[in-house]
Amino acid sequence: MVLLLFVDLDPELAALGSLGGFFVLRTGVPPRGPLPTLAQAYAAPQLDAQKEVYTDPITFRVRKIMQSLRAPERRIAVSIAQQGLAARLWSIALGAAALYGQVPDLDPELLRWDPDGSAPDDLWLSEVRALPVTAVDEVVRAGHLAPLAAVLHSRYRVSTGLLWGNAGSALAGAVRQLDRWARANGRPEVGDRARTIASVLFAHPDLSGTLDSRTLRRRSCCLYYRVPGGGLCGDCCFLRPPWPANGSAAGRS
Repeated sequence: MVLLLFVDLDPELAALGSLGGFFVLRTGVPPRGPLPTLAQAYAAPQLDAQKEVYTDPITFRVRKIMQSLRAPERRIAVSIAQQGLAARLWSIALGAAALYGQVPDLDPELLRWDPDGSAPDDLWLSEVRALPVTAVDEVVRAGHLAPLAAVLHSRYRVSTGLLWGNAGSALAGAVRQLDRWARANGRPEVGDRARTIASVLFAHPDLSGTLDSRTLRRRSCCLYYRVPGGGLCGDCCFLRPPWPANGSAAGRS
């Protein structure tokens, strides 16, 4: 029997910092002043003005990524923006569940986001409220990834299969990082806990089938290979880019 060693969910979530940059969640008020909440981001009407950083954070983020990566299509930037947020949210919740034995309430009304920040996405939690481990699905998939997928599909017509594939890939990536940390720090129970929780999460219809159960390679493509110099991700469904990065037919599936 593995003895699970937990610590209390501290007000600054300091223990998450040791897990890596994607797991860090800062608390309180951002030094640059109030940032939009993710609830505002999911509900904001689509705008074209340059001041979107506060009035339409999602459009601002997509445009920023598209420009910085010189992405040839907007949907590529949409995919990368969504996968970045998914990776942050899964990492925070799963890391806390595996390390603390509790999950911080990541209610979109409590979680502030700087869409003008660099990767990993800059997130701030207004108030630390502990929830049980069983709340990971409700906190991340239902609370964030479902409304995010809905708004991105509605605005940009990006395939929901691609978006949930991104979410599955991000969840598997968080598990791998936690497993590496656990082995490096002599805490095998942390890795065991992360894998157990993830297996339950992957049973949900939104995530089930997003990865090959044997190889953990994803069954959809995030389109990153279409970024100039991007290449394939480690878990890509392709073994080689199916078309040249600037090919007009690429990534249609």
